[in-house]
Amino acid sequence: MSTAIVTGQPVPGSSLEGDLRALGFDVRLAPGAADAEAALAAVPGDQRVALVDAAFVGHVHALRLGLTDPRFHASAIPGATTVLPSARPALNRAVEEAGTGPDAVAKSIEAAGTEVHRPELGELVAAVPADPQARNEARQAVAAVDDEAIRLRTAVKARDGFFTTYCISPYSRYIARWCARRGLTPNQVTTASLLTALIAAGCAATGTRPGFVAAGLLLLFSFVLDCTDGQLARYSLQYSTLGAWLDATFDRAKEYAYYAGLALGAANANGGSDDVWALALGAMVLQTCRHVVDFSFNEANHDASALGELAGASPTAALSDKLDSVGWTVWVRRMIVLPIGERWALIAILTALTTPRITFVVLIVGCALAACYTTAGRLLRSLTRKARRTDRAAQALADLADSGPIARAVAKTGKGVMAPVVAALGGVVVVTVSALTDVGSGWPIVAALVYCVTSGLAVARPLKGALDWLVPPLFRASEYLTILVLAARSDVNGALPAAFGLVAAVAYHHYDTVYRIRGGTGAPPHWLVRAIGGHEGRTLVVTVLAALFTNTDFTVALTVCAVLVALVVLAESIRFWVSAGAPAVHDEGEPA
Repeated sequence: MSTAIVTGQPVPGSSLEGDLRALGFDVRLAPGAADAEAALAAVPGDQRVALVDAAFVGHVHALRLGLTDPRFHASAIPGATTVLPSARPALNRAVEEAGTGPDAVAKSIEAAGTEVHRPELGELVAAVPADPQARNEARQAVAAVDDEAIRLRTAVKARDGFFTTYCISPYSRYIARWCARRGLTPNQVTTASLLTALIAAGCAATGTRPGFVAAGLLLLFSFVLDCTDGQLARYSLQYSTLGAWLDATFDRAKEYAYYAGLALGAANANGGSDDVWALALGAMVLQTCRHVVDFSFNEANHDASALGELAGASPTAALSDKLDSVGWTVWVRRMIVLPIGERWALIAILTALTTPRITFVVLIVGCALAACYTTAGRLLRSLTRKARRTDRAAQALADLADSGPIARAVAKTGKGVMAPVVAALGGVVVVTVSALTDVGSGWPIVAALVYCVTSGLAVARPLKGALDWLVPPLFRASEYLTILVLAARSDVNGALPAAFGLVAAVAYHHYDTVYRIRGGTGAPPHWLVRAIGGHEGRTLVVTVLAALFTNTDFTVALTVCAVLVALVVLAESIRFWVSAGAPAVHDEGEPA
Protein backbone atom coordinates (compact mmCIF):
# COMPACT_ATOMS: atom_id res chain seq x y z
CA MET A 1 0.00 0.00 0.00
CA SER A 2 1.21 3.52 -0.85
CA THR A 3 -0.13 6.92 0.12
CA ALA A 4 0.37 10.19 -1.75
CA ILE A 5 -0.24 13.47 0.11
CA VAL A 6 -0.99 16.27 -2.34
CA THR A 7 0.15 19.50 -0.69
CA GLY A 8 -1.19 22.96 -1.52
CA GLN A 9 -4.35 24.28 -3.08
CA PRO A 10 -5.85 22.05 -5.81
CA VAL A 11 -5.48 23.40 -9.37
CA PRO A 12 -8.65 23.42 -11.49
CA GLY A 13 -8.46 21.03 -14.41
CA SER A 14 -5.47 19.14 -13.03
CA SER A 15 -5.33 15.38 -13.59
CA LEU A 16 -2.78 14.88 -10.83
CA GLU A 17 -5.11 13.09 -8.41
CA GLY A 18 -6.26 10.65 -11.08
CA ASP A 19 -2.69 10.03 -12.24
CA LEU A 20 -1.59 9.17 -8.71
CA ARG A 21 -4.51 6.82 -8.22
CA ALA A 22 -3.66 5.12 -11.52
CA LEU A 23 -0.19 4.50 -10.11
CA GLY A 24 -1.68 2.74 -7.09
CA PHE A 25 -1.56 5.55 -4.52
CA ASP A 26 -4.21 6.30 -1.96
CA VAL A 27 -4.48 10.07 -2.45
CA ARG A 28 -5.02 12.48 0.44
CA LEU A 29 -5.47 16.19 -0.20
CA ALA A 30 -3.74 18.60 2.18
CA PRO A 31 -4.41 22.25 1.25
CA GLY A 32 -2.48 23.63 4.24
CA ALA A 33 0.78 22.77 6.00
CA ALA A 34 -1.09 21.59 9.08
CA ASP A 35 -3.27 19.34 6.91
CA ALA A 36 -0.18 17.82 5.30
CA GLU A 37 1.48 17.15 8.65
CA ALA A 38 -1.69 15.54 10.00
CA ALA A 39 -2.08 13.41 6.87
CA LEU A 40 1.55 12.33 7.10
CA ALA A 41 1.17 11.37 10.75
CA ALA A 42 -1.89 9.27 9.86
CA VAL A 43 -0.01 7.15 7.28
CA PRO A 44 1.13 3.84 8.83
CA GLY A 45 4.88 3.51 9.18
CA ASP A 46 5.03 0.38 7.01
CA GLN A 47 3.75 2.18 3.88
CA ARG A 48 5.47 4.10 1.14
CA VAL A 49 4.50 7.74 1.40
CA ALA A 50 4.86 10.51 -1.17
CA LEU A 51 4.56 14.28 -0.96
CA VAL A 52 3.39 15.83 -4.23
CA ASP A 53 2.90 19.51 -4.95
CA ALA A 54 -0.69 20.20 -6.05
CA ALA A 55 0.66 22.46 -8.79
CA PHE A 56 2.69 19.62 -10.36
CA VAL A 57 2.53 19.35 -14.13
CA GLY A 58 4.17 16.45 -15.89
CA HIS A 59 3.94 13.07 -17.51
CA VAL A 60 2.48 10.09 -15.70
CA HIS A 61 5.65 8.16 -16.45
CA ALA A 62 7.71 10.87 -14.78
CA LEU A 63 5.64 10.32 -11.64
CA ARG A 64 6.04 6.58 -12.04
CA LEU A 65 9.83 6.86 -12.27
CA GLY A 66 10.03 9.26 -9.35
CA LEU A 67 7.55 7.66 -6.98
CA THR A 68 7.20 3.91 -7.56
CA ASP A 69 10.69 2.42 -8.03
CA PRO A 70 11.15 -0.03 -5.10
CA ARG A 71 14.95 -0.12 -5.31
CA PHE A 72 15.58 3.21 -3.60
CA HIS A 73 14.87 4.29 -0.03
CA ALA A 74 14.13 7.85 -1.13
CA SER A 75 13.41 9.29 -4.57
CA ALA A 76 12.47 12.68 -5.95
CA ILE A 77 11.59 14.56 -9.11
CA PRO A 78 10.67 18.25 -9.33
CA GLY A 79 7.48 18.66 -7.33
CA ALA A 80 7.36 15.16 -5.83
CA THR A 81 9.27 13.22 -3.18
CA THR A 82 8.74 9.70 -1.85
CA VAL A 83 10.28 7.43 0.78
CA LEU A 84 10.03 3.78 1.68
CA PRO A 85 9.38 2.83 5.32
CA SER A 86 13.15 2.50 5.84
CA ALA A 87 13.57 6.26 5.21
CA ARG A 88 10.45 7.38 7.02
CA PRO A 89 12.39 8.82 10.02
CA ALA A 90 14.45 10.93 7.61
CA LEU A 91 11.24 12.23 6.02
CA ASN A 92 9.74 13.11 9.40
CA ARG A 93 12.86 15.07 10.37
CA ALA A 94 12.89 16.83 7.01
CA VAL A 95 9.25 17.90 7.39
CA GLU A 96 10.01 19.34 10.82
CA GLU A 97 12.94 21.31 9.41
CA ALA A 98 11.75 22.34 5.94
CA GLY A 99 7.96 22.10 5.98
CA THR A 100 5.91 19.98 3.60
CA GLY A 101 7.07 21.29 0.23
CA PRO A 102 8.29 18.22 -1.74
CA ASP A 103 11.40 19.88 -3.19
CA ALA A 104 12.47 21.39 0.14
CA VAL A 105 11.87 18.04 1.87
CA ALA A 106 14.04 16.21 -0.69
CA LYS A 107 16.90 18.66 -0.17
CA SER A 108 16.61 18.34 3.60
CA ILE A 109 16.65 14.54 3.45
CA GLU A 110 19.75 14.67 1.25
CA ALA A 111 21.47 17.20 3.49
CA ALA A 112 20.91 14.94 6.48
CA GLY A 113 22.85 12.13 4.81
CA THR A 114 20.14 9.98 3.21
CA GLU A 115 20.72 9.38 -0.49
CA VAL A 116 17.86 10.57 -2.68
CA HIS A 117 17.53 8.93 -6.09
CA ARG A 118 16.74 11.36 -8.88
CA PRO A 119 15.84 9.46 -12.07
CA GLU A 120 16.90 10.70 -15.48
CA LEU A 121 13.73 12.08 -17.10
CA GLY A 122 15.11 13.01 -20.51
CA GLU A 123 12.22 14.37 -22.59
CA LEU A 124 9.69 13.74 -19.85
CA VAL A 125 8.23 16.78 -18.14
CA ALA A 126 8.09 17.25 -14.35
CA ALA A 127 7.64 20.81 -13.14
CA VAL A 128 5.85 23.09 -10.68
CA PRO A 129 4.95 26.19 -12.74
CA ALA A 130 5.02 29.48 -10.88
CA ASP A 131 2.26 31.23 -12.86
CA PRO A 132 -0.56 30.49 -15.34
CA GLN A 133 1.60 31.19 -18.38
CA ALA A 134 4.31 28.79 -17.21
CA ARG A 135 1.61 26.21 -16.43
CA ASN A 136 0.20 26.51 -19.94
CA GLU A 137 3.67 26.10 -21.45
CA ALA A 138 4.33 23.05 -19.28
CA ARG A 139 1.04 21.47 -20.34
CA GLN A 140 1.92 22.08 -23.99
CA ALA A 141 5.30 20.42 -23.42
CA VAL A 142 3.53 17.42 -21.87
CA ALA A 143 1.19 17.14 -24.85
CA ALA A 144 4.09 17.35 -27.30
CA VAL A 145 5.87 14.28 -25.90
CA ASP A 146 4.45 10.73 -25.97
CA ASP A 147 5.47 9.35 -22.59
CA GLU A 148 4.18 5.88 -23.50
CA ALA A 149 6.60 5.74 -26.43
CA ILE A 150 9.43 6.77 -24.11
CA ARG A 151 8.35 4.23 -21.53
CA LEU A 152 8.35 1.50 -24.17
CA ARG A 153 11.73 2.57 -25.57
CA THR A 154 13.43 2.76 -22.17
CA ALA A 155 12.13 -0.69 -21.25
CA VAL A 156 14.96 -2.02 -23.43
CA LYS A 157 18.46 -2.10 -21.98
CA ALA A 158 20.62 0.77 -23.16
CA ARG A 159 23.52 -1.60 -23.90
CA ASP A 160 22.91 -5.03 -25.38
CA GLY A 161 24.23 -7.46 -27.94
CA PHE A 162 23.64 -7.18 -31.70
CA PHE A 163 21.28 -10.17 -31.89
CA THR A 164 19.22 -9.00 -28.94
CA THR A 165 19.07 -5.39 -30.12
CA TYR A 166 18.03 -6.09 -33.71
CA CYS A 167 16.38 -9.52 -33.64
CA ILE A 168 14.60 -9.65 -30.26
CA SER A 169 13.98 -6.26 -28.66
CA PRO A 170 12.08 -4.70 -31.61
CA TYR A 171 9.10 -6.95 -30.75
CA SER A 172 9.79 -8.29 -27.24
CA ARG A 173 9.12 -4.82 -25.78
CA TYR A 174 5.57 -5.08 -27.10
CA ILE A 175 5.21 -8.50 -25.50
CA ALA A 176 6.36 -6.87 -22.26
CA ARG A 177 3.68 -4.18 -22.57
CA TRP A 178 1.07 -6.84 -23.38
CA CYS A 179 2.06 -8.69 -20.22
CA ALA A 180 1.93 -5.51 -18.12
CA ARG A 181 -1.56 -4.64 -19.32
CA ARG A 182 -2.78 -8.09 -18.31
CA GLY A 183 -1.27 -7.96 -14.86
CA LEU A 184 1.53 -10.45 -15.47
CA THR A 185 4.69 -10.00 -13.41
CA PRO A 186 8.34 -10.30 -14.44
CA ASN A 187 8.69 -13.31 -12.14
CA GLN A 188 5.93 -15.12 -14.01
CA VAL A 189 7.60 -14.41 -17.34
CA THR A 190 10.97 -15.50 -15.93
CA THR A 191 9.42 -18.76 -14.78
CA ALA A 192 7.79 -19.26 -18.19
CA SER A 193 11.20 -18.75 -19.80
CA LEU A 194 12.72 -21.40 -17.54
CA LEU A 195 9.94 -23.90 -18.25
CA THR A 196 10.29 -23.29 -21.99
CA ALA A 197 14.05 -23.91 -21.82
CA LEU A 198 13.51 -27.09 -19.81
CA ILE A 199 11.04 -28.33 -22.41
CA ALA A 200 13.63 -27.47 -25.06
CA ALA A 201 16.19 -29.54 -23.15
CA GLY A 202 13.70 -32.40 -23.03
CA CYS A 203 13.20 -32.18 -26.80
CA ALA A 204 16.96 -32.22 -27.33
CA ALA A 205 17.23 -35.28 -25.09
CA THR A 206 15.11 -37.32 -27.51
CA GLY A 207 18.06 -37.56 -29.88
CA THR A 208 15.83 -37.25 -32.96
CA ARG A 209 16.00 -34.64 -35.68
CA PRO A 210 12.45 -33.37 -35.03
CA GLY A 211 13.37 -33.14 -31.36
CA PHE A 212 16.52 -31.15 -32.15
CA VAL A 213 14.58 -28.76 -34.41
CA ALA A 214 11.90 -28.25 -31.75
CA ALA A 215 14.61 -27.75 -29.13
CA GLY A 216 16.29 -25.00 -31.17
CA LEU A 217 13.02 -23.16 -31.73
CA LEU A 218 11.99 -23.44 -28.09
CA LEU A 219 15.40 -22.24 -26.92
CA LEU A 220 15.01 -19.11 -29.04
CA PHE A 221 11.51 -18.54 -27.66
CA SER A 222 12.87 -19.00 -24.15
CA PHE A 223 15.38 -16.25 -24.89
CA VAL A 224 12.61 -13.96 -26.14
CA LEU A 225 10.85 -14.46 -22.81
CA ASP A 226 14.16 -13.93 -21.03
CA CYS A 227 14.44 -10.50 -22.65
CA THR A 228 10.78 -9.80 -21.99
CA ASP A 229 11.00 -10.28 -18.23
CA GLY A 230 13.64 -7.58 -17.85
CA GLN A 231 11.79 -5.26 -20.19
CA LEU A 232 8.59 -5.83 -18.25
CA ALA A 233 10.41 -5.03 -15.00
CA ARG A 234 11.70 -1.77 -16.46
CA TYR A 235 8.40 -0.94 -18.16
CA SER A 236 6.35 -1.33 -14.98
CA LEU A 237 9.15 -0.81 -12.40
CA GLN A 238 8.37 -4.19 -10.87
CA TYR A 239 11.67 -4.93 -9.14
CA SER A 240 11.67 -7.43 -6.28
CA THR A 241 13.97 -9.54 -4.15
CA LEU A 242 12.49 -12.74 -5.54
CA GLY A 243 12.84 -11.37 -9.06
CA ALA A 244 16.51 -10.62 -8.41
CA TRP A 245 17.14 -14.21 -7.40
CA LEU A 246 15.12 -15.75 -10.23
CA ASP A 247 16.64 -13.56 -12.93
CA ALA A 248 20.16 -14.00 -11.60
CA THR A 249 20.05 -17.78 -11.49
CA PHE A 250 17.59 -18.96 -14.14
CA ASP A 251 19.75 -17.93 -17.11
CA ARG A 252 22.46 -20.29 -15.96
CA ALA A 253 19.97 -23.01 -15.05
CA LYS A 254 18.41 -22.80 -18.52
CA GLU A 255 21.68 -22.89 -20.42
CA TYR A 256 23.25 -25.68 -18.42
CA ALA A 257 20.07 -27.76 -18.39
CA TYR A 258 20.05 -27.43 -22.17
CA TYR A 259 23.65 -28.67 -22.28
CA ALA A 260 22.55 -31.71 -20.31
CA GLY A 261 19.64 -32.24 -22.70
CA LEU A 262 22.00 -32.17 -25.69
CA ALA A 263 24.32 -34.66 -24.00
CA LEU A 264 21.40 -36.99 -23.29
CA GLY A 265 20.24 -36.58 -26.89
CA ALA A 266 23.66 -37.58 -28.18
CA ALA A 267 23.59 -40.65 -25.96
CA ASN A 268 20.12 -41.65 -27.13
CA ALA A 269 21.08 -41.10 -30.75
CA ASN A 270 24.32 -43.11 -30.49
CA GLY A 271 23.43 -46.29 -28.68
CA GLY A 272 23.85 -45.08 -25.11
CA SER A 273 27.35 -43.62 -25.36
CA ASP A 274 27.84 -40.68 -22.99
CA ASP A 275 31.14 -39.40 -24.41
CA VAL A 276 29.53 -36.06 -25.34
CA TRP A 277 29.11 -35.39 -21.61
CA ALA A 278 32.79 -34.41 -21.50
CA LEU A 279 32.09 -31.72 -24.08
CA ALA A 280 28.95 -30.60 -22.22
CA LEU A 281 30.87 -30.33 -18.98
CA GLY A 282 33.74 -28.58 -20.76
CA ALA A 283 31.33 -26.02 -22.21
CA MET A 284 29.85 -25.36 -18.77
CA VAL A 285 33.30 -25.01 -17.19
CA LEU A 286 34.46 -22.62 -19.90
CA GLN A 287 31.32 -20.48 -19.75
CA THR A 288 31.38 -20.28 -15.94
CA CYS A 289 35.06 -19.35 -15.88
CA ARG A 290 34.41 -16.64 -18.50
CA HIS A 291 31.80 -15.13 -16.26
CA VAL A 292 34.02 -15.29 -13.20
CA VAL A 293 36.76 -13.43 -15.12
CA ASP A 294 34.25 -10.69 -15.90
CA PHE A 295 32.79 -10.56 -12.39
CA SER A 296 36.18 -10.58 -10.73
CA PHE A 297 37.64 -7.86 -12.96
CA ASN A 298 34.59 -5.65 -12.53
CA GLU A 299 34.56 -6.01 -8.75
CA ALA A 300 38.30 -5.28 -8.57
CA ASN A 301 37.73 -2.04 -10.46
CA HIS A 302 34.31 -1.18 -9.10
CA ASP A 303 35.50 1.86 -7.18
CA ALA A 304 38.01 3.25 -9.70
CA SER A 305 35.80 6.23 -10.52
CA ALA A 306 35.28 6.94 -6.83
CA LEU A 307 39.04 7.26 -6.53
CA GLY A 308 39.15 9.73 -9.39
CA GLU A 309 40.97 7.17 -11.56
CA LEU A 310 38.60 6.61 -14.42
CA ALA A 311 39.15 3.86 -16.95
CA GLY A 312 40.19 6.47 -19.49
CA ALA A 313 43.43 6.96 -17.56
CA SER A 314 44.57 3.63 -19.01
CA PRO A 315 45.95 3.77 -22.58
CA THR A 316 44.18 0.50 -23.32
CA ALA A 317 40.89 1.89 -22.03
CA ALA A 318 41.43 5.07 -24.04
CA LEU A 319 41.86 2.99 -27.20
CA SER A 320 38.72 1.06 -26.32
CA ASP A 321 36.76 4.29 -25.88
CA LYS A 322 38.05 5.50 -29.24
CA LEU A 323 36.89 2.32 -30.95
CA ASP A 324 33.48 2.72 -29.31
CA SER A 325 33.11 6.05 -31.07
CA VAL A 326 33.02 4.24 -34.43
CA GLY A 327 29.60 2.67 -34.93
CA TRP A 328 30.48 -0.61 -36.66
CA THR A 329 33.33 -1.43 -34.26
CA VAL A 330 30.92 -1.25 -31.32
CA TRP A 331 28.79 -4.06 -32.72
CA VAL A 332 31.76 -6.15 -33.82
CA ARG A 333 33.27 -5.93 -30.34
CA ARG A 334 29.97 -6.82 -28.71
CA MET A 335 29.45 -9.80 -31.00
CA ILE A 336 32.99 -11.15 -30.70
CA VAL A 337 32.58 -11.75 -26.97
CA LEU A 338 29.64 -14.06 -27.80
CA PRO A 339 27.10 -12.64 -25.31
CA ILE A 340 24.03 -14.57 -24.31
CA GLY A 341 21.92 -13.57 -27.33
CA GLU A 342 24.52 -14.53 -29.93
CA ARG A 343 25.45 -17.63 -27.95
CA TRP A 344 21.91 -18.93 -27.63
CA ALA A 345 21.18 -18.20 -31.29
CA LEU A 346 24.31 -20.15 -32.25
CA ILE A 347 23.33 -23.07 -30.03
CA ALA A 348 19.75 -23.10 -31.33
CA ILE A 349 20.76 -23.04 -35.00
CA LEU A 350 23.45 -25.70 -34.59
CA THR A 351 21.09 -27.92 -32.60
CA ALA A 352 18.46 -27.80 -35.31
CA LEU A 353 20.84 -28.31 -38.24
CA THR A 354 23.76 -30.42 -36.94
CA THR A 355 24.59 -32.82 -34.10
CA PRO A 356 25.18 -32.25 -30.38
CA ARG A 357 28.88 -32.99 -30.84
CA ILE A 358 29.26 -30.31 -33.52
CA THR A 359 27.20 -27.91 -31.42
CA PHE A 360 29.47 -28.32 -28.42
CA VAL A 361 32.70 -28.17 -30.41
CA VAL A 362 31.70 -24.93 -32.16
CA LEU A 363 30.42 -23.48 -28.89
CA ILE A 364 33.63 -24.30 -27.02
CA VAL A 365 35.82 -22.89 -29.80
CA GLY A 366 33.73 -19.72 -29.98
CA CYS A 367 33.67 -19.22 -26.21
CA ALA A 368 37.41 -19.92 -25.98
CA LEU A 369 38.18 -17.24 -28.58
CA ALA A 370 35.84 -14.82 -26.82
CA ALA A 371 37.50 -15.60 -23.50
CA CYS A 372 40.96 -14.95 -24.96
CA TYR A 373 39.82 -11.63 -26.40
CA THR A 374 38.15 -10.32 -23.24
CA THR A 375 40.82 -11.62 -20.87
CA ALA A 376 43.63 -10.14 -22.97
CA GLY A 377 41.91 -6.75 -22.89
CA ARG A 378 41.47 -6.95 -19.12
CA LEU A 379 45.11 -7.93 -18.65
CA LEU A 380 46.28 -4.94 -20.69
CA ARG A 381 44.00 -2.59 -18.78
CA SER A 382 45.26 -3.93 -15.47
CA LEU A 383 48.93 -3.63 -16.39
CA THR A 384 48.51 -0.03 -17.57
CA ARG A 385 46.25 1.05 -14.71
CA LYS A 386 48.06 2.94 -11.96
CA ALA A 387 45.27 2.89 -9.38
CA ARG A 388 45.54 1.03 -6.09
CA ARG A 389 42.65 -1.17 -5.08
CA THR A 390 40.58 -0.36 -2.04
CA ASP A 391 39.82 -2.61 0.91
CA ARG A 392 36.32 -3.07 -0.50
CA ALA A 393 37.68 -4.41 -3.80
CA ALA A 394 40.12 -6.71 -2.01
CA GLN A 395 37.31 -8.07 0.16
CA ALA A 396 35.11 -8.71 -2.88
CA LEU A 397 37.94 -10.70 -4.52
CA ALA A 398 38.50 -12.64 -1.30
CA ASP A 399 34.79 -13.51 -1.20
CA LEU A 400 34.84 -14.57 -4.85
CA ALA A 401 37.87 -16.78 -4.12
CA ASP A 402 35.62 -19.05 -2.01
CA SER A 403 38.48 -20.22 0.21
CA GLY A 404 37.61 -22.98 2.65
CA PRO A 405 39.04 -23.93 6.07
CA ILE A 406 42.27 -25.45 4.71
CA ALA A 407 43.23 -22.45 2.57
CA ARG A 408 42.30 -20.04 5.37
CA ALA A 409 44.48 -21.96 7.82
CA VAL A 410 47.44 -21.88 5.42
CA ALA A 411 46.83 -18.18 4.75
CA LYS A 412 47.22 -17.39 8.45
CA THR A 413 50.64 -19.02 8.62
CA GLY A 414 52.07 -18.10 5.22
CA LYS A 415 53.16 -14.95 3.44
CA GLY A 416 51.36 -14.23 0.21
CA VAL A 417 53.49 -13.49 -2.84
CA MET A 418 52.56 -13.24 -6.52
CA ALA A 419 49.01 -14.44 -5.91
CA PRO A 420 48.00 -15.16 -9.55
CA VAL A 421 51.22 -17.08 -10.23
CA VAL A 422 50.88 -19.19 -7.09
CA ALA A 423 47.19 -19.87 -7.79
CA ALA A 424 47.93 -20.85 -11.39
CA LEU A 425 50.83 -23.09 -10.33
CA GLY A 426 48.69 -25.04 -7.86
CA GLY A 427 45.92 -25.45 -10.42
CA VAL A 428 48.28 -26.70 -13.12
CA VAL A 429 49.76 -29.24 -10.71
CA VAL A 430 46.47 -30.78 -9.58
CA VAL A 431 44.86 -30.84 -13.04
CA THR A 432 47.96 -32.21 -14.79
CA VAL A 433 48.66 -34.92 -12.23
CA SER A 434 44.99 -35.97 -12.23
CA ALA A 435 45.05 -36.24 -16.02
CA LEU A 436 48.34 -38.16 -16.36
CA THR A 437 48.27 -40.67 -13.50
CA ASP A 438 46.53 -44.04 -13.52
CA VAL A 439 43.01 -44.39 -12.19
CA GLY A 440 43.10 -45.14 -8.46
CA SER A 441 46.55 -43.62 -7.97
CA GLY A 442 47.27 -41.61 -4.85
CA TRP A 443 49.30 -38.98 -6.66
CA PRO A 444 46.26 -36.77 -7.38
CA ILE A 445 45.76 -36.58 -3.60
CA VAL A 446 49.31 -35.32 -3.18
CA ALA A 447 48.73 -32.81 -5.97
CA ALA A 448 45.49 -31.70 -4.31
CA LEU A 449 47.35 -31.14 -1.04
CA VAL A 450 49.85 -28.99 -2.93
CA TYR A 451 46.88 -27.13 -4.39
CA CYS A 452 45.48 -26.53 -0.90
CA VAL A 453 48.79 -25.00 0.20
CA THR A 454 49.19 -22.81 -2.88
CA SER A 455 45.55 -21.71 -2.56
CA GLY A 456 46.21 -20.53 0.98
CA LEU A 457 49.39 -18.73 -0.02
CA ALA A 458 47.57 -16.97 -2.87
CA VAL A 459 45.10 -15.35 -0.45
CA ALA A 460 47.50 -14.83 2.46
CA ARG A 461 47.57 -11.10 1.79
CA PRO A 462 44.85 -8.73 0.56
CA LEU A 463 44.25 -9.13 -3.16
CA LYS A 464 45.23 -5.60 -4.20
CA GLY A 465 47.78 -6.38 -6.90
CA ALA A 466 47.28 -5.36 -10.51
CA LEU A 467 46.46 -8.92 -11.61
CA ASP A 468 45.05 -10.32 -8.39
CA TRP A 469 41.56 -10.37 -9.92
CA LEU A 470 42.76 -13.49 -11.79
CA VAL A 471 42.84 -15.50 -8.56
CA PRO A 472 39.08 -16.37 -8.34
CA PRO A 473 38.79 -17.53 -11.99
CA LEU A 474 42.00 -19.57 -11.62
CA PHE A 475 40.50 -21.28 -8.58
CA ARG A 476 37.27 -21.98 -10.51
CA ALA A 477 39.14 -23.46 -13.46
CA SER A 478 41.32 -25.63 -11.22
CA GLU A 479 38.43 -27.10 -9.25
CA TYR A 480 36.10 -27.67 -12.20
CA LEU A 481 38.79 -29.13 -14.48
CA THR A 482 40.00 -31.50 -11.78
CA ILE A 483 36.48 -32.88 -11.42
CA LEU A 484 36.13 -33.16 -15.20
CA VAL A 485 39.47 -34.91 -15.66
CA LEU A 486 38.97 -37.42 -12.85
CA ALA A 487 35.45 -38.28 -14.09
CA ALA A 488 36.69 -38.70 -17.66
CA ARG A 489 39.61 -40.86 -16.51
CA SER A 490 37.29 -43.21 -14.64
CA ASP A 491 35.95 -44.29 -18.05
CA VAL A 492 32.61 -45.51 -16.74
CA ASN A 493 29.13 -44.55 -17.87
CA GLY A 494 27.55 -42.11 -15.47
CA ALA A 495 30.74 -40.56 -14.09
CA LEU A 496 30.68 -37.54 -16.37
CA PRO A 497 26.95 -36.83 -15.83
CA ALA A 498 27.60 -37.05 -12.08
CA ALA A 499 30.54 -34.66 -12.44
CA PHE A 500 28.30 -32.36 -14.50
CA GLY A 501 25.82 -32.29 -11.62
CA LEU A 502 28.52 -31.56 -9.05
CA VAL A 503 30.05 -28.72 -11.07
CA ALA A 504 26.57 -27.30 -11.71
CA ALA A 505 25.81 -27.28 -7.96
CA VAL A 506 29.13 -25.62 -7.11
CA ALA A 507 28.78 -23.13 -9.98
CA TYR A 508 25.36 -22.13 -8.62
CA HIS A 509 27.04 -21.31 -5.31
CA HIS A 510 29.62 -19.18 -7.10
CA TYR A 511 26.99 -17.30 -9.13
CA ASP A 512 24.97 -16.79 -5.97
CA THR A 513 28.04 -15.23 -4.34
CA VAL A 514 28.47 -12.87 -7.29
CA TYR A 515 24.89 -11.60 -7.23
CA ARG A 516 24.91 -11.07 -3.48
CA ILE A 517 28.03 -8.94 -3.83
CA ARG A 518 26.42 -7.07 -6.73
CA GLY A 519 23.41 -6.35 -4.54
CA GLY A 520 25.61 -4.84 -1.85
CA THR A 521 24.82 -7.44 0.80
CA GLY A 522 28.18 -9.21 0.85
CA ALA A 523 29.11 -12.83 0.29
CA PRO A 524 27.27 -15.87 1.70
CA PRO A 525 27.95 -16.61 5.38
CA HIS A 526 31.24 -18.24 6.34
CA TRP A 527 29.46 -21.30 7.74
CA LEU A 528 28.14 -22.11 4.26
CA VAL A 529 31.61 -21.95 2.70
CA ARG A 530 32.97 -24.14 5.52
CA ALA A 531 30.07 -26.60 5.18
CA ILE A 532 30.81 -27.24 1.50
CA GLY A 533 34.57 -27.23 2.01
CA GLY A 534 35.70 -24.28 -0.06
CA HIS A 535 37.17 -24.80 -3.51
CA GLU A 536 40.35 -26.44 -2.21
CA GLY A 537 38.48 -28.73 0.18
CA ARG A 538 36.15 -29.99 -2.54
CA THR A 539 39.09 -30.56 -4.88
CA LEU A 540 40.85 -32.62 -2.22
CA VAL A 541 37.71 -34.64 -1.45
CA VAL A 542 37.16 -35.51 -5.12
CA THR A 543 40.77 -36.72 -5.52
CA VAL A 544 40.44 -38.85 -2.37
CA LEU A 545 37.20 -40.39 -3.64
CA ALA A 546 38.83 -41.15 -7.01
CA ALA A 547 41.74 -42.90 -5.30
CA LEU A 548 39.75 -44.91 -2.75
CA PHE A 549 36.69 -46.04 -4.69
CA THR A 550 36.21 -48.23 -7.70
CA ASN A 551 35.11 -46.51 -10.87
CA THR A 552 31.47 -47.39 -10.31
CA ASP A 553 31.54 -46.37 -6.66
CA PHE A 554 33.30 -43.14 -7.64
CA THR A 555 30.29 -42.27 -9.80
CA VAL A 556 27.98 -42.87 -6.85
CA ALA A 557 30.20 -40.76 -4.60
CA LEU A 558 30.21 -37.88 -7.08
CA THR A 559 26.43 -38.07 -7.28
CA VAL A 560 26.10 -37.97 -3.50
CA CYS A 561 28.45 -34.98 -3.32
CA ALA A 562 26.45 -33.18 -6.01
CA VAL A 563 23.17 -33.75 -4.17
CA LEU A 564 24.56 -32.68 -0.79
CA VAL A 565 26.18 -29.51 -2.14
CA ALA A 566 23.04 -28.63 -4.10
CA LEU A 567 20.77 -29.09 -1.07
CA VAL A 568 22.93 -26.97 1.21
CA VAL A 569 23.57 -24.08 -1.17
CA LEU A 570 20.01 -23.98 -2.53
CA ALA A 571 18.44 -24.02 0.93
CA GLU A 572 20.60 -21.15 2.16
CA SER A 573 20.24 -19.23 -1.10
CA ILE A 574 16.45 -19.47 -1.10
CA ARG A 575 16.36 -18.40 2.54
CA PHE A 576 18.44 -15.34 1.72
CA TRP A 577 16.71 -14.21 -1.47
CA VAL A 578 13.20 -14.40 -0.02
CA SER A 579 14.24 -12.59 3.15
CA ALA A 580 13.69 -8.90 3.80
CA GLY A 581 17.42 -8.24 3.69
CA ALA A 582 17.89 -9.25 0.06
CA PRO A 583 18.44 -6.45 -2.48
CA ALA A 584 15.47 -5.39 -4.64
CA VAL A 585 17.30 -5.37 -7.95
CA HIS A 586 16.76 -6.83 -11.38
CA ASP A 587 19.84 -8.21 -13.06
CA GLU A 588 20.82 -6.39 -16.23
CA GLY A 589 22.38 -9.47 -17.76
CA GLU A 590 25.79 -11.00 -18.00
CA PRO A 591 28.74 -8.75 -18.80
CA ALA A 592 29.85 -10.86 -21.74
